[in-house]
Amino acid sequence: MPDFVLECEHAGVVCGVDEAGRGPWAGPVVAGAAILDPSKLTDDLLTGLDDSKKLKAAKREALLERLVACDGVILGLGQASVEEIDHLNILQATFLAMKRAVEDLGLQPDFALIDGNKIPPGLSCAAQAIVKGDGRSLSIAAASIQAKVARDQMMAELDVAFPGYGWASNAGYGTKQHQQGLARLGVTEHHRKSFAPIRNILSPVESGDSICSIKSLC
Repeated sequence: MPDFVLECEHAGVVCGVDEAGRGPWAGPVVAGAAILDPSKLTDDLLTGLDDSKKLKAAKREALLERLVACDGVILGLGQASVEEIDHLNILQATFLAMKRAVEDLGLQPDFALIDGNKIPPGLSCAAQAIVKGDGRSLSIAAASIQAKVARDQMMAELDVAFPGYGWASNAGYGTKQHQQGLARLGVTEHHRKSFAPIRNILSPVESGDSICSIKSLC
């Protein structure tokens, strides 16, 4: 279970940072940042926060509500668009979303704990990459929940505007339902065209074949 051991290794204000949505075929990549005050954190947060992937959706949403309501918590959110993903590549876009999440905190941290094995360039503070950090650090766990819930909500909203791909349930990942939607409806402006499965669908269009249509939001 995550704790505050990693946070206590650094002086000053420490934030945790994590992302959601590196692998999906559609939608933005979203990052969360969290600063937690151990003295003000409620017992349900101390015992309930964990890697967002280990938690069911209802549990994640309930924990985020408690994080938002807690005086000892500061949250930041950042994202990089599909256009930025296609232009920069997914890794650099993820770094950009993480940087934006830290900036969104409204408080300059002295140190950042980053989930993963790489540190985003251009952060406004020193940082350390922590592999599987969302299962080790409470701050990273809170950031992971913030990012995951926010992105799932974004994809549910896109599912209303672009029905047929199952984004409310698959969050843009390449599930069978999503693949069937692509075969039936074509590629939308919210698909990551630099990702091989989508690029392969679009290749007939690039060669003059109109098999695949590109839908746009009116």
